[in-house]
Amino acid sequence: MRTLAILILGLAVAPAISSAQDYISAEGKLKVALVKMPYSGSRNVPELSGVPDYLAEGGIEARLAGLNVELKPMNTVELTPDERREYGEWHRLGLANGHLAEIVAADRRDGYLPVGLLANCNALMGMLGGLQHSGPSSRPLKVGLLWIDAHGDFNTPETTLSGMLGGMPVAVSAGLALTNLRLKSGLDPALPTRYIVMAAVRDTDPLEQELIDRSDIEHITVEDIRTLSENIGHQMERLSRLTDVIYVHIDMDVLDPREVEGHSLTVADGPTSVELAAELAEMFRYEKVAALGIASTPAGERDPDGLSREAAYRLIEGALEGVKRR
Repeated sequence: MRTLAILILGLAVAPAISSAQDYISAEGKLKVALVKMPYSGSRNVPELSGVPDYLAEGGIEARLAGLNVELKPMNTVELTPDERREYGEWHRLGLANGHLAEIVAADRRDGYLPVGLLANCNALMGMLGGLQHSGPSSRPLKVGLLWIDAHGDFNTPETTLSGMLGGMPVAVSAGLALTNLRLKSGLDPALPTRYIVMAAVRDTDPLEQELIDRSDIEHITVEDIRTLSENIGHQMERLSRLTDVIYVHIDMDVLDPREVEGHSLTVADGPTSVELAAELAEMFRYEKVAALGIASTPAGERDPDGLSREAAYRLIEGALEGVKRR
């Protein structure tokens, strides 16, 4: 279905897919495309993460099938043999993100809701790039970002204390740093900061916080999530007015540390997965919300009781419940 959206900057054609019916197959099932992105871009861990496989192999396909979901055959982002020989992990991450963007754009054009099973938050640029170029014409869509993370990830090489690329993807996506990485990831143009909402962010570096304070980023608090406050609807309506399509990204460290004990960057006072799933059900009722990403799930020995994987599945189910309510 194509609709007209009156935006602040003028009249724009909205993307073809929005209502729940647009994602429904001929058999009456909700169409979902899971995509695995194993490239981490982190120099202090293996370049290929086992997190996406851990999420994929825990029964998620059977679980979603039981919810009347039609799954597209699962894609995994891979570099070509020539690309694997390219120098530099950040460079190869950009190439991998470019492939992720191609997959996400194709999935959405085929009428599927993309769900990224992501090694870490460095896949953000690829997910955004895919949505940005998933519309019915060559015009890049205006993409809104719901960033749900204990950390802002709004550092640049000039502000970071740790030097971690994983602390920079929102700033990169906003055009503040590492332009070549963003362009290789398929995200062009960068996101204006007024298109970004941060939810449950509660741990930032001092200079990073200054950048956030000087930006047009708006916020949803942990208390907003726990109480399903009116601010959630306000922010969703604001993004829906400003943008053509919205991406919801979750770093699992946003949760109550008891559910993600194996995560190396947990922060106290996070929402539970039950509370966050309820928020996702509300967010995904909005027709412009078009994809979900789940990043940095503790895997294998770091999740001995499977609590973190179960929490990730609960979040995916919450989002899909929201789409069904449209």
